[in-house]
Amino acid sequence: MFANYLIGLREGLEASLVVCILIAYLVKTDRRDALKPIWIGIAIAVGLALGFGCALEFGSQELTFEAQEALGGSLSIIAVGLVTWMVFWMRRTARHLKADLHGRLDAALQMGTGALVATAFLAVGREGLETSLFVWTSVRASSDGTEGPLIGVLLGIATAVVLGYLFYRGALRINLAKFFTWTGAMLVVVAAGVLAYGFHDLQEADFLPGLTNKAFDISETIPPDSWYGTLLKGVFNFQPDPTVLQVVVWSLYLVPTLAFFLAPSRPGKDRAKPAAPVREEV
Repeated sequence: MFANYLIGLREGLEASLVVCILIAYLVKTDRRDALKPIWIGIAIAVGLALGFGCALEFGSQELTFEAQEALGGSLSIIAVGLVTWMVFWMRRTARHLKADLHGRLDAALQMGTGALVATAFLAVGREGLETSLFVWTSVRASSDGTEGPLIGVLLGIATAVVLGYLFYRGALRINLAKFFTWTGAMLVVVAAGVLAYGFHDLQEADFLPGLTNKAFDISETIPPDSWYGTLLKGVFNFQPDPTVLQVVVWSLYLVPTLAFFLAPSRPGKDRAKPAAPVREEV
């Protein structure tokens, strides 16, 4: 449940920050007349994300078992790729996100209502689609037959909305660069588990060999139905009897990705492009 809460919090907070920056800028520049198109664009983006999530959930139920596993495995790999790109992108641009959105909004204001709707839709829609895909694959990977994973996601999103409102009201300030660095690192760990589970799905669909070739089996030491087995599965997508391919994929993704993500920025880059203060109001 914690892993899914983290996903909802991290992805939801990005979208909340985008919305807060757009709305705050229009209010501060006395362009309240442009708020309606912005909210329309946001509503369309949210509707698209929800529709995409529903299509994944209900559409997959009509497929055969092998087709479901093949679809789930393929989308898990795609979702991990998108999330990996997203955490690196946010780590690099968190300091300049506000200025970038202000620039886009200034250009849209000059172009009219349609451009404002499109700006809000594109800014929030990308986050929404990424969230829907990664949440679906993560919930599917960590599901234990209960509503816990979905509840975790919803609680994370709700927390993100509250934090976004507090940012907007100026009641809360945090170092966004550090926040996105640490949550990004935890999300990479979650993504490693989702990726390994995705390859296991492809093995179950007979797309990849080695389903019976287990790397180890510690089910007696860590029973999957025990409280600690459930906790490990919910947080890390841990499986007590993974295949050799799962362990190899998990290791090859997690170790280098986490090392690159946590590596300090090169001094040359920082001097070439001075960063604005991160601890700022939105």
